[in-house]
Amino acid sequence: MRLLSYNIHKGVGGRDRRYRLERILQVIEEENPDLICLQEVDHNARRSRFDDQPKMVAKYFHLEGALFQMNCPHKEGGYGNLILSRWPFQRHHHVSLRLNRRKPRGAQLAVIDTPEGMLHLVHWHLGLAHKERRWQVDHLLNHALFRESAHLPTLICGDFNDWRNRLWKVAFSNHLFRQATSPPSHFRSFPAFLAVAALDKAFYRGDLAIRHARIIRTPLTRRASDHLPLVVDFHLTGNGRL
Repeated sequence: MRLLSYNIHKGVGGRDRRYRLERILQVIEEENPDLICLQEVDHNARRSRFDDQPKMVAKYFHLEGALFQMNCPHKEGGYGNLILSRWPFQRHHHVSLRLNRRKPRGAQLAVIDTPEGMLHLVHWHLGLAHKERRWQVDHLLNHALFRESAHLPTLICGDFNDWRNRLWKVAFSNHLFRQATSPPSHFRSFPAFLAVAALDKAFYRGDLAIRHARIIRTPLTRRASDHLPLVVDFHLTGNGRL
């Protein structure tokens, strides 16, 4: 099974600053993922021609399930997180990760009925400050909605904004998670045109094996967004059930 995680920057290129959603679609199409996790997806915003990007991307790929979480409203529109799945959702939740008066953030939780069993997928876009990110991770991993599916194989992905790669040691290791995107020097994803920081990550726990994880570096991915996409190939090693 293949997952793609990608901060698409509203479809605006990292260097040319041009809105070209078709470049994002081409990047995703070339990887042919079963699960698509996108951050900074616009809905009805001026900068992206008031496009309904969640609907447009879902229509393009014709996958079984689609979940959009509006995190940052702005006037009549805004942006947020999007999950697309080749397989149906058994249940799903949206959890706010906003701390005090900081920029709104959120996490999507979905239990997906894959051909290999039930997968618990968490998708998020974390904050810019270390203390904020630490709170967000602890808040989510101890949240009742997370715990109700914590017995299933769990995969957490997205834009972690973890420049110094500190979250595994201070948060995830205590919950027995392993990092699929290690060492960080092999997973530099930002800025796309000359990547120096490993911001896009994946962690996993339970009956789940990572076959391969990689950052996609091509001429197209260096233009399409300000982040490079992360692709994770994995399979479930047990028989996850609700």
